Amino acid sequence: MSAINKVVLAYSGGLDTSVIVRWLQETYGCEVVTFTADIGQGEELEPARAKAQALGVQEIHIDDLREEFVRDFVFPMFRANAIYEGEYLLGTSIARPLIAKRLVEIATAAGADAISHGATGKGNDQVRFELGAYALKPGIRVIAPWREWDLGSRDSLMTYCQQHNIPVDFASGKKSPYSMDANLLHISYEGGQLEDPWLEPEESMWRWSVAPEAAPDKPAYVELTYRGGDIVAIDGETLSPATVLARLNQLGGAHGIGRLDLVENRYVGMKSRGCYETPGGTIMLKAHRAIESITLDREVAHLKDELMPRYASLIYNGYWWSPERKLVQGMIDESQRPVNGTVRVKLYKGNVAVVGRRSDDSLFDARIATFEDDAGAYNQQDAEGFIKLNALRLRIAASKGRQLS
Repeated sequence: MSAINKVVLAYSGGLDTSVIVRWLQETYGCEVVTFTADIGQGEELEPARAKAQALGVQEIHIDDLREEFVRDFVFPMFRANAIYEGEYLLGTSIARPLIAKRLVEIATAAGADAISHGATGKGNDQVRFELGAYALKPGIRVIAPWREWDLGSRDSLMTYCQQHNIPVDFASGKKSPYSMDANLLHISYEGGQLEDPWLEPEESMWRWSVAPEAAPDKPAYVELTYRGGDIVAIDGETLSPATVLARLNQLGGAHGIGRLDLVENRYVGMKSRGCYETPGGTIMLKAHRAIESITLDREVAHLKDELMPRYASLIYNGYWWSPERKLVQGMIDESQRPVNGTVRVKLYKGNVAVVGRRSDDSLFDARIATFEDDAGAYNQQDAEGFIKLNALRLRIAASKGRQLS
């Protein structure tokens, strides 16, 4: 293997990645370039610059990717109504391909030999980062310190900091007992007492939402305008993709919407218990299915539902940049052409209820669906032949004594 002269590190400014900067410098004798993505985690990111400078980093990238994240990753995923294992809205999963993309772009521009990340060898993120990087730059080298070093705990990381003069102003003071990851779509919690799947999460853990029982007694009504399957306005106000999601997070969180307690199957093979807050995404999923219910052809809608679990698994497992995901995405995007109109939802104590939907592209025909006189729009006698033809194979089997038990 050739020598490593320059590495681009996905850098948060936290304990793990601060240790990784020094470890890379000393283990590989290389220059470290840091990249910090602003994808709406809600934290001040400039302190990461100061920490990187204190570690001797000369080239520091802090990029605002919020609009790109929602426009090019979150919105396309929600066009598919993607849910992993029936519940998880893929908040962490969908951020990783964007971070991998930007890592590769910076590495290419900087002439770096490798990229690096702080994902552990037990989790999904190592797979997502590296599959994305290899798909976008096949010859890139990846350095994953958690798979190489012998530092296996927070205490060992703190000892390393003391031995190597790494400034960690977060060493003192109270640290959350949870491993958390946040972006504009969600915030996740793992570790601590959540490692016992029987224990209920502490109310103090949640950051984005009030408890449903503490939510306002008066519901909120919100109108979402869709064009091509994406939300373009809230209550008639045209908004950018990132602003749409931020606004829905505020509305949903205030009404106790979007909490999830889940035991999921990681791609690496283990089961993992995590909790998630996805207030805006929960509203988006409900509303998107509502606008599709009046604008999509029945078989198109059913085909999308059949493909959705596979699509969700591709994202969860790190295959956003794969040819199969792109192929399915093309079909999904084509299906969204008529998905235009407005959905009205009611937010109340943890629930999202669809209470109205309308569209100029609606396939709903009240003249045919009515229980009142349809003035000849539908001939009910046609149903007799339809039923008999569909029953033909059942009648033949029954006549041969092949009735189902």
